[in-house]
Amino acid sequence: MATPGHLTIRNVSKTYSLPGRPLVNVLSRVNLDVEPGAFVTIVGPSGCGKSTLLRLIIGLDYDYKGEIELNDKRIVGTALSRGIVFQDHRLLPWLTLEQNIGLSLENSGWTRAEKDLAVREHIALVGLSGFEKAYPHELSGGMAQRAAIARGLASRPEILLLDEPLGALDALTRIHLQDEIQRIWEVEGVTMILVTHDVEEAVFLSNKVVVMAAKPGRIVETLDIDLPFPRDRADPAFVALKRRILTAMGEDGGKTATRAA
Repeated sequence: MATPGHLTIRNVSKTYSLPGRPLVNVLSRVNLDVEPGAFVTIVGPSGCGKSTLLRLIIGLDYDYKGEIELNDKRIVGTALSRGIVFQDHRLLPWLTLEQNIGLSLENSGWTRAEKDLAVREHIALVGLSGFEKAYPHELSGGMAQRAAIARGLASRPEILLLDEPLGALDALTRIHLQDEIQRIWEVEGVTMILVTHDVEEAVFLSNKVVVMAAKPGRIVETLDIDLPFPRDRADPAFVALKRRILTAMGEDGGKTATRAA
């Protein structure tokens, strides 16, 4: 288990240049402090820069203004200290489950025994023991996403980023995996940052919810979620927090979603 990371984002702005068009201001002066071991969820309308911010944190894009630091060191490029899980599980179809997870450790510098142990431990962590030799097409959608989470955690990162990891699943599987993610977070103690459009999911999982608005992408509200785990979705306090987040989103174009709720 790695030491959970402390992420600091200071005055981060990001623009894109498109041929024949003016600069697009995707992020504007974003500031965020994520304490070690916290579970922070970022919500907001499409186009508010949520996934762009994750790309900067993971190190896939470094053309931005401001500072992004993990444990007081500026993030430069990708590293095993930062894991990521996408909406699409991205398992390689010609590799077994254990081979897919093991592939993430190729550049770890660990011994074969250390790699094998990490693979076994994380397959067990996500409840897939017995499926080590299974290929991705032999796994259900929920199982494949659990495998992707195991792969993201196998290198024992300081921070795990989750970019809409449950967005393609059916409602019942999604609720089940929300329980699983909450359990895994408590067991591993890793710092987690989730991007989602699902406000209920955000309240169910998080210590803190960050609400972003679009044009330009910016933070409009940050809410601490102090409800005890496990959380009851029907609890009036839970419902009130969900309504408050929807209202914050509605300030910048989410009024339809607020009315529908």
